[in-house]
Amino acid sequence: MLRRLYIRDYVIVDQLELEFAAGFGALTGETGAGKSILVDALSLALGERADAASVRNGCDKAEVTAEFVVSAGSPLAAWLRANDFEDDACLLRRVMESSGRSRGYLNGVPATLGQMREAADFLADIHGQHAHHSLLRSDAQRQLLDGLAGQRPLAGEVAALHAAWRKAKEARLAAERNVEANAREREMLAWQVKEVAALSFDASSWLETGLEHKRLAHAATLQAGVEEALEELSEGEVAAMWQVERIGARLRQLLDCDPSLKGALETIEGAQIQLQEAAHALRHYRDRIDIDPARLAEVESRIQAVHDAARKYRVQAEELPQLLAGWGARLSELESLQDAAALAEREAQAQRDYLARAQNLSRGRRKAAAALGKAVTEAMQQLAMPGGRFEVALDPLPEGAAHGLENVEFRVSAHPGQPGGPLSKVASGGELSRIGLAIQVIASTAGNVPTLVFDEVDVGIGGGVAEIVGRLLKQLGSERQVLCVTHLPQVAAQADWQWTIAKEGAGKGVVSRVTPLDREGRIEEIARMLGGVTITPTTRKHAAEMLGY
Repeated sequence: MLRRLYIRDYVIVDQLELEFAAGFGALTGETGAGKSILVDALSLALGERADAASVRNGCDKAEVTAEFVVSAGSPLAAWLRANDFEDDACLLRRVMESSGRSRGYLNGVPATLGQMREAADFLADIHGQHAHHSLLRSDAQRQLLDGLAGQRPLAGEVAALHAAWRKAKEARLAAERNVEANAREREMLAWQVKEVAALSFDASSWLETGLEHKRLAHAATLQAGVEEALEELSEGEVAAMWQVERIGARLRQLLDCDPSLKGALETIEGAQIQLQEAAHALRHYRDRIDIDPARLAEVESRIQAVHDAARKYRVQAEELPQLLAGWGARLSELESLQDAAALAEREAQAQRDYLARAQNLSRGRRKAAAALGKAVTEAMQQLAMPGGRFEVALDPLPEGAAHGLENVEFRVSAHPGQPGGPLSKVASGGELSRIGLAIQVIASTAGNVPTLVFDEVDVGIGGGVAEIVGRLLKQLGSERQVLCVTHLPQVAAQADWQWTIAKEGAGKGVVSRVTPLDREGRIEEIARMLGGVTITPTTRKHAAEMLGY
């Protein structure tokens, strides 16, 4: 639900921070006081198009922030996580500059208007003569009907099965179109695989080959260097080993004179052992050095072949195994496309799977459509549309679609004798609001938008019908948070809480002020809405009776 709305320098609002309660709330006040401005500001926070004219006169920018409560495990929380936003709250902020530029933020992070609108679909639905609301969208109508029928999971399953069917069909058609091309590609890939596979190339052997080539190419240099090292280490007249041995012998003679030389002597003796081991290792290495021109030529030929293949296929030598694996996968795919019968059967099975579930979906839709049409038509008779008729049309799709075997469309005939037509085109603004209200009340158990806003749904009605509208809103407020801008005392009196909006100041200094009303305040406001310029005790008594005081 909507918890808080902050508005600054927007139209005639200088600065306003409102904290909202649950249930049904009424926003009342004189015409032109700015009641609908609050709804427009909320619409901007929910991603509606911005207008530079909405920036308060003399200000550089306007700002609107709406804070909503997020329930753990809700679809909104899942959407926030999926889009890398924090999921413990939903804070929508919109900044509009007088230049016309607009910026949006979601939980403090810059967000596109598309992202803000996606989030808004989980948060609030706005009904009004000049505001977009979801029931005008065919996809929202379909989702509401599926929700009423308890079939939203089935609708998701149908969409997945349709995608699988389409993929199988595309595979068969592609195979039929590209028989010759596939054969040529298959032949070329087979030859390429054979060529590269013959290199017996892998990352570890390639490293070993490089090391072997370096040893073979520098065998003479290695041999000469080792011989020189052995000469200086152990085989020459002044070899290091003999010099260290003489030093050790001298220290042993001096040990009797000063035992403290024992540490130095042990170090020298350790060095002797290490030098002996080094000499042994060098002799062993010298004996294994192989000056083999034939082997060198063979290794160089292999290296050259690998580099030639890498150059030919425009990859690094180390990438050849990955390239070979990709070719193998594509070959397997092409070989599977050779079996036309198998492809056709795969497509047919995917179609059967889709149709079986889609037909189940259609049966549920037909039942829910009849029930919804009857219930809304009955509600229309109470809402100043006598003789009006509402129906849910299910227009068949012979080929089927991701959303099922039919299009769903809400159609209405607002007056007797008027032909039915799409809800978005036939009904007037006030009729749209009242029909939307009836649908929302009837389908409240199926919907999942927690906040509903009705902007002057009472246009063109009064008396007993207005009281019925108020009762419907109160009923809806028991399930959701409902905010209603209204001029009718019969509607406002049904609200759980009420605010009044008034203009203060004059000329360019005019601002809107919002005042929460207590018991006495509500009586005065309902009395104002009932009476004329002068409010009499009788009017106040009537207002108190309407409020149930």
